[in-house]
Amino acid sequence: MKKWTFVMLIIAILLFGSVIGFNMFKQKKIAEYMANMPEPEFPVTVVKVTPEDWTPTIDAIGFVEPNQGVTLTAQASGQIDKIHFDSGIDVKKNDVLVEVDSKVEKAQLKSSQSRLPAAQAKYVRYKDLYSKGSVSKEAFDNAQADYLSLSADIESLKASIDRRTVTAPFDGTVGLRNVFNGQFLETGAEVVRLEDMSVMRLRFTVPQTDISKIHVGQQVNINVDSYADKTFKGSISAISPAVNAQSGLIQVQAQIPNNDGKLRSGMFARASIVLPTIHDQIIAPQTAITYTLYGDSIYVLEEKDGVQRVTQTVVKVGERAGSVAHILDGLKPGQTIVTSGQVRLSNNSKVKVVESDATTPPAQTPML
Repeated sequence: MKKWTFVMLIIAILLFGSVIGFNMFKQKKIAEYMANMPEPEFPVTVVKVTPEDWTPTIDAIGFVEPNQGVTLTAQASGQIDKIHFDSGIDVKKNDVLVEVDSKVEKAQLKSSQSRLPAAQAKYVRYKDLYSKGSVSKEAFDNAQADYLSLSADIESLKASIDRRTVTAPFDGTVGLRNVFNGQFLETGAEVVRLEDMSVMRLRFTVPQTDISKIHVGQQVNINVDSYADKTFKGSISAISPAVNAQSGLIQVQAQIPNNDGKLRSGMFARASIVLPTIHDQIIAPQTAITYTLYGDSIYVLEEKDGVQRVTQTVVKVGERAGSVAHILDGLKPGQTIVTSGQVRLSNNSKVKVVESDATTPPAQTPML
């Protein structure tokens, strides 16, 4: 029995020893393979940094407004007699748009105007007679009162007739007509929207820290989604005299010429206030920048002992515009930076420069 136990123990030791030996042999071979394996070489695209001009901007958003805009309403109730416009046409100042029935007022005006010459002649005659002492003061006062009262009645009737006529207060374009012939128009009812679109306005806010950078007449570039490929040129026309104490923002208004009539009120717009151009600045593609919670960095290509390697460099990024960014610190002119392929890179990684247009922005945004 003891002999059998001894044999089994020897067999177990041999089995465990063979397993341990095999694992040690395997690890040794793996270590030898890793030691002799060539260093990985990662493909990257690069670009050389050259000094360029940079035009900083202050970006804001707002809504487009007309130079003048008003919703025309009825000042007096009545039945519509005539409509002199169609939806969407251009009108001139004082053009008659809608006439509300005023036959009664016109008849009263005609009656009053027919009695005015007699009242005026009586007033003039009594005035002459009173100066000669031929009539009493009371008779002269009554003649004067009748003439002035009749003149006032005529002015009142004319004003009443004018209130029943809806006219354009300025040159502009009317919107969609809200009334029809024969319709009874209530006082205050909306007739049509009238807007002067020759010059549009954009109202937006700017942080109080940027007040010293803006002034009246400064150029503003405006972009709207309806015309993605077009930039509208405008200028600052007014700056609010007060800063909002709660938000720290100040309101700014820009004027935008609208000769082609493309801009419409209510459009959402992005504004960029153009600041003076800065020369000899470092501009880098945004694809070259690696953004992390600990800071932004760029891989710089360097040749060490005949081998191309990258060094991770911390940079300070300023404004961004389109596909590029303004680098404030961390890069120097003449350095070559990696623009794609950074995902697998680390400091001092060996790289191979390849040609690729993957980071080149397309000429036209593809449709989804």
